[in-house]
Amino acid sequence: MAIDDDDKSKKKVSHEIGQDLSLLSVEELADRIALLNGEITRLQSSMTLKRATRDAADRFFKS
Repeated sequence: MAIDDDDKSKKKVSHEIGQDLSLLSVEELADRIALLNGEITRLQSSMTLKRATRDAADRFFKS
C-alpha cells in the first residue's frame, strides 16, 4: 500500500528540545517553528492572565 500526500499531512508535528535537526527538511523545520511559535503565544497568554489575576488579588487584599 502506497503512502500518499494525505497520509503525510496527517502526521502530528511534535518537537523535543535538543532534538537532532540534521535529518529534518526545510518544510519540517518550518512546521516546528510554527508549532513552537504557537506554544510561545499560548504560554505568554497564560502568563498574562495569571499576572492579571495576581494583580487583582493584590489590589483586593491591599485595600
